[in-house]
Amino acid sequence: MQIFGVDIGGSGIKGAPVDLDRGDLAEERFKVLTPHPATPDAVADGVKEVIDHFGWSGPVGITFPGVVTGGSTIRTAANVDKSWIDTDAGALLGERIGGLPVTVLNDADAAGVAEMQFGAGKDRAGTVILLTFGTGIGSALFIDGELVPNTELGHLELNGHDAEKRASTKAKEDHELTWEHWARRVTKYLAHVEMLFSPELFIIGGGVSRKADKFLPLIEGITAEIVPAQLQNNAGIVGAAMRAAKVAR
Repeated sequence: MQIFGVDIGGSGIKGAPVDLDRGDLAEERFKVLTPHPATPDAVADGVKEVIDHFGWSGPVGITFPGVVTGGSTIRTAANVDKSWIDTDAGALLGERIGGLPVTVLNDADAAGVAEMQFGAGKDRAGTVILLTFGTGIGSALFIDGELVPNTELGHLELNGHDAEKRASTKAKEDHELTWEHWARRVTKYLAHVEMLFSPELFIIGGGVSRKADKFLPLIEGITAEIVPAQLQNNAGIVGAAMRAAKVAR
């Protein structure tokens, strides 16, 4: 069975049909740059371009980098335009892509759902936290495999700032940090999250998971096991498709 997944990020909008039996992309993903400013109308045009690239006609799952309630309504917009707040994203995006059935969920939650079903969190009980490092820091919290949605742990305070302003991949690039310096910031962040939630497992996702060997060995003093996401930066697309398939049943 195939369902289309789209992952809206602070820097790119990417999507592809997903093979839900394998938990992997059925075709090579297509990506467009996130417009700036990333207003609802501009982002909706980007989503349409991604879907039109494949000529898709069927249910679509779409992630959003912020809190999503009721499967549609946007409540926060840290890394896109603030005009998204209180937008009915399901209605807007569904209309823009020609009335196809649309399901919207938080981007890190989508990635976490995929990793728990097909990746590094498969068959893991207890408390598991997936953290996606990119333009910001997304989070997905699972207790015995059940998702606690919209946790947004990237906005925990770290040294007087939102943690993502200090420890995201964007912060590493903006401040030209070495892997060693960035790993120290990530370690402080993980220690804070561990103090609050005592997880058995941290899964590190986002694009930086492809370079896990550069920084994971530098992280010390964390009790929880730390592993890279197995689906890497495709996890959000896969998870979005999984949620759309569940809603479509």
